[in-house]
Amino acid sequence: MKQVVQNYKSGELTVLDVPVPGCKPGGVLVRTGYSLISTGTEMMKVSEAGMSMLGKARSRPDQVAKVMQSVATNGVPATYRKVMGKLDSYTPLGYSLCGVVEQVGAGIDDVKVGDLVACAGNEHALHAELNWVPRNLYTPIPDGLAPRHAAFGTVGSIALQGVRQGESQLGEVALVIGLGLIGQLVVQLLTAAGVRVVGADPDPTRCELAESLGAVACGDPGSAAVESAVAELTEGHGADQVYLAAGGGSNQPVELAAHLSRDRGRVVDIGKCSLNLPWNAYYEKELDVRFSRSYGPGRYDPEYELEGRDYPIGYVRWTERRNLACFLDLVARGRVDVEPLISHVSDFDDAVETYQRLKDGELKAVAVLFRYPDQKAQGETEAAAPVVAVPAVKRGGATPAPVRAATTPVRLAFVGAGNYATSMLLPHLAGRDGVELSTVVTTTALSAANAQRKFGFAEATTDLDAVLGDPAVDAVFVVTRHSSHAELTRKALLAGKAVFVEKPLALTEDELASVLAAVEESGNDRLQVGFNRRFSPLLREAKQRFGVRTGPASLRYLVNAGRLQHGSWYLQQGTEGSRFAGEGGHFIDTASWLLDDDPVSVYAIAPTGNEDLQVVLRYADGSTATISYVTTGAPGFPKETLDLVADGKVLRLDDFVRASVYGRKKWVSSRLPKARDKGQETELAAFVKAVRGGGPMPVPLDSLVATTAATLAVQAGLAGGAPVTLERSR
Repeated sequence: MKQVVQNYKSGELTVLDVPVPGCKPGGVLVRTGYSLISTGTEMMKVSEAGMSMLGKARSRPDQVAKVMQSVATNGVPATYRKVMGKLDSYTPLGYSLCGVVEQVGAGIDDVKVGDLVACAGNEHALHAELNWVPRNLYTPIPDGLAPRHAAFGTVGSIALQGVRQGESQLGEVALVIGLGLIGQLVVQLLTAAGVRVVGADPDPTRCELAESLGAVACGDPGSAAVESAVAELTEGHGADQVYLAAGGGSNQPVELAAHLSRDRGRVVDIGKCSLNLPWNAYYEKELDVRFSRSYGPGRYDPEYELEGRDYPIGYVRWTERRNLACFLDLVARGRVDVEPLISHVSDFDDAVETYQRLKDGELKAVAVLFRYPDQKAQGETEAAAPVVAVPAVKRGGATPAPVRAATTPVRLAFVGAGNYATSMLLPHLAGRDGVELSTVVTTTALSAANAQRKFGFAEATTDLDAVLGDPAVDAVFVVTRHSSHAELTRKALLAGKAVFVEKPLALTEDELASVLAAVEESGNDRLQVGFNRRFSPLLREAKQRFGVRTGPASLRYLVNAGRLQHGSWYLQQGTEGSRFAGEGGHFIDTASWLLDDDPVSVYAIAPTGNEDLQVVLRYADGSTATISYVTTGAPGFPKETLDLVADGKVLRLDDFVRASVYGRKKWVSSRLPKARDKGQETELAAFVKAVRGGGPMPVPLDSLVATTAATLAVQAGLAGGAPVTLERSR
């Protein structure tokens, strides 16, 4: 990924290729949409980096003092190496952005993949394509708020915390000295709180801007206009509060604050200006001097910022994160308008040029935004996320399913008799009471004859139409290659047969639509897809032991799929779809069954050079399921392991051999070795029962469609590089 960095020794600014940060527990990985340049703080840092070593020392006497202490402790050579090593390295820039959650770390349940968030922090909200942001340094943005406006969240929180320190009240008068980005926001926040505001800044353009945003009057700090405005509004008593939002080395702001404050007024320092307080002036008025420390309570506290330990609201009403959320709410409701503050929007690739123009004074700006590649043109919100439709099931004039007498066998036909059919399905049906294997249909005569001989089919043929037209056949099993599933299912439904089709039901949205069109045309919705894992007795018992879930869940499903043998038809992606398209529905269906819901969005990412996939499913109640489908794992490791965490409980499944549930009581399945039962036998029994009795199919058709759409969305997400919304048709 790309990130803006600066070498503090040489002053070099560059956009550097750096590794993508990992998504650690307690935070989220965010793909940046817009990030905001702080034209005050950041440009001061950029300017300092361009100074000589003597100039750097003069600008940072605090750091010089630390160096001298290190010399006394460690000696000159060691200190020199340490200082030069620190100076001659890249440092990040930026601390305010808006982006999309790309990955959710363990322990996070308040946002989901695909959510828009505003982020803060000079270590976590950097000018970079991706940032890992801990819990207390991000907040979801309100509905309808443009991402470019949400990128102001951090600087808005700085201004808001400054206003809180001033303890302003309705009807008071405030003076804001310095009408840069922070000053402009302070003006609006005070105005929204019912305070009358006077502004002071030497730039007439900024004064005009502040007046347009609510200030009563503005002018040059040295002019009589500012003093007259304060005197008129306060009947000569002076301002109730003065907010120092200026920078630089001049002592004029603190002197002006003392001159225009009322007796026992409050002076709040938000910026970084000279604070050589004139003792007599401050003493005589007994002025209350306060500092505003960045975004609010929690700033610089590693337990709050990095470990996510919040302060109880009863003791600390407005924390760093609550300030961030509050400011965004004010912008969303139109109480604060940040659009007039945006002087320039630059493409992220032009970051170095933008900083240089700001430094040289060529670009005069209050606020500058970086727009990242995924965004639309300036002034627009980011591009809409891709959408995969989840078609509505329309059954037309449904005909009742026939009910068979207990003595009448259910007659089954198989279309296809490959390895899966002969090893995982037919052994559970051959010789089963109440089941008659009527006909097997294959494309080659010999494979049909082999299946007939081995499993006792009454007939073997290559004529599909004859089977579909046979009124004695009750149900058709479609167990062919993936590319033929949808068409064969469509034909069987139109012929009035109950259908059991192995996954996948469809490889494209058009194929899925054609199956549902057949349901609507025929009124026949007797369809089952071979999602067998939800029928596994071991997993069913574990779910029952886990109990009813009340809160959002986090599910992790690791599928150690392994490599395919050379020549496998699964590798024919041009005709048979991707490997995950063929198999992934199993795992999506299992996750949705465990969570008792269907996903609302899908995000998929794949590393370059192999077939591994990370698929994140988001559900309506806030639950998430992460499916890691990997082909590069060790062959000796189990194929499927699953963890479900919610409500203080954990369900663990180990490759359908052992399961456990941890909660108030611990349950562990039998330790005696058993064969893996992935549910095929139970699933087939349920299907046969439904066909015989005319009752509902084992899995609702709506669920089968939702799982198929989610599987299709994985490929769409990989192609688009963004979360895919699953939009349900009405």
